Amino acid sequence: MTGGIVAILITFIVVGGVSGATMAYFTLQRHRADAVAMAGFRRLAEEAVAEQEALRAELADLNGRIAGVESLLRSVDT
Repeated sequence: MTGGIVAILITFIVVGGVSGATMAYFTLQRHRADAVAMAGFRRLAEEAVAEQEALRAELADLNGRIAGVESLLRSVDT
């Protein structure tokens, strides 16, 4: 009877180890996929910031042009 219990315990230990290793492997794969997705989101965020800065520069240029046109119109009006 003792030999049977030892065999069952060894079997449970081996099955538990294999199950734990399998779960750890798939958890690692999920984290790797998340890291790839986050890298993609980070790249998109950096591109969005760069485009926003370009738009702000263009808007500042347009504001300068509008100010010039307004001053021209005021000088013509007087």
